[in-house]
Order: sequence, then C-alpha cells, then structure tokens
Amino acid sequence: MPKSRPKSPKSIPSFPSEDAEREFWATADSTDYFDWSKARRAVFPNLKPSTATISLRLPQGMLDELKVLANQRDVPYQSLLKVFLSERIATECRRPRPKRRRASA
Repeated sequence: MPKSRPKSPKSIPSFPSEDAEREFWATADSTDYFDWSKARRAVFPNLKPSTATISLRLPQGMLDELKVLANQRDVPYQSLLKVFLSERIATECRRPRPKRRRASA
C-alpha cells in the first residue's frame, strides 16, 4: 500500500474581530490548520490568574472556625478558603449530574 503524503495545512484566514475569530475556531477543525505532531508544550510561569473582589457574608462561627484552621496551617484564612472552594468545585465538576425530569405540560 503506498504511503499517503501528509497534507499541508490550510492558511489561517484573517478576522475582522476577536468575536469573528472565536466563532471560526468554535466550528473549524484545527487539524486542518496546524500540524499538531510538531507541537511542543508551552510553559508560562509568570502568568497570574485574574481575580475578582467579592463580598461574602459568612456566619461568625464559620469564619472563626476557618481562621482557626488557617492558623493551624499557618496560612491566611482567605487563602485557605480559596483552597477549600477550589477542591469542592473540582469534586462537583467530576460528579455526574442527575437527570432532570421534564415538567409535564
């Protein structure tokens, strides 16, 4: 059987806006535009995630317990709260979602 030649990638079109580019890549097959066998893993060690300031009301007892736990670990309580939230979000994202019943008309 003859070896098939690898196809050359298509040219990436120019886009009038980021929205147009986002829309294009949402439906385009990137393998038509890139040779992923030549890809290398990129590392961006200096990137800082963007943060948003929120106001959160907690029961005083819960806040006190959080501060005690944070003190035991020698970390700021807000950092510990972020760790706890992150862990729980990861757990919830892995959990299969229950099927919802359709409301009868």
